[in-house]
Amino acid sequence: MSDDSRNDGGGPEDQGEGAALGRSIRDARRVKGWTLEEAGRAAGIGRSTLSKIENNQSRPSFEIVRRLTQALDMNTPQLFLQSAQSGVSGRRDFTPKGTGEIRNTPTYMHELLCSELTSKRMLPYIATIKARDISEYDNWIRHSGEEFMYVISGELIFVSEHYRPLSMKTGDSLYYDSGMGHGCVSTSEEDAKVLWVSLE
Repeated sequence: MSDDSRNDGGGPEDQGEGAALGRSIRDARRVKGWTLEEAGRAAGIGRSTLSKIENNQSRPSFEIVRRLTQALDMNTPQLFLQSAQSGVSGRRDFTPKGTGEIRNTPTYMHELLCSELTSKRMLPYIATIKARDISEYDNWIRHSGEEFMYVISGELIFVSEHYRPLSMKTGDSLYYDSGMGHGCVSTSEEDAKVLWVSLE
C-alpha cells in the first residue's frame, strides 16, 4: 500500500517517545489490511492525524488512543501508555473501588486504574483472566517494556515462549519482560484475578 511504503527504514520517526505506540498501531492496522483512510474512518479520526501518530509526529489524547485500540482490536493495556515527559510535578490520580475503566477482550476483562493521567510511565490495572486454555489466544501477547503481576485471587498458569509454564496462586507475584511472548489461563474454579502494572 502506498501509505505504508515510507517509514519502514528506521528513520527519525522511529526515534523518541511514542515511537513504540505508533509502530504498534501501524502493525495492527496492517494486520487488518486497512489503509490509513480506512483505519481513520473506523476510529473517527482523519488520515493525516493517524499518519502523524504512526510516525511519532503527534502525541494522541487518551480518547484517540482508546478509539484506535477499539477499532483495531488492540487488546493490550500497555498501548494506553503515553509519553512520560511532563513539566507537571506532584501529580496524582485516584480511582475509587470498582470505578476503573472496563475493557473486555476474549481472554481478559481489564479494569484500568488511575486512567485520568495520560502522561505516565506505568499503567496499573486489574485483570480477570477468562481464558481457560492457551489455544484461546490467536497469538502471543507481546509489547514493549516490562510488567509486574500479583495474583489477587484464584490460580493460573503463566505461559511464555522462553520458559516452562509457571503455576501461580493467590499472593504470588512475577516480574517479566513483556516483549517476550506470553499469556495466562485460569485454572481455579473461579476466574483468577491479578493486579498488573505495565512499565514503559
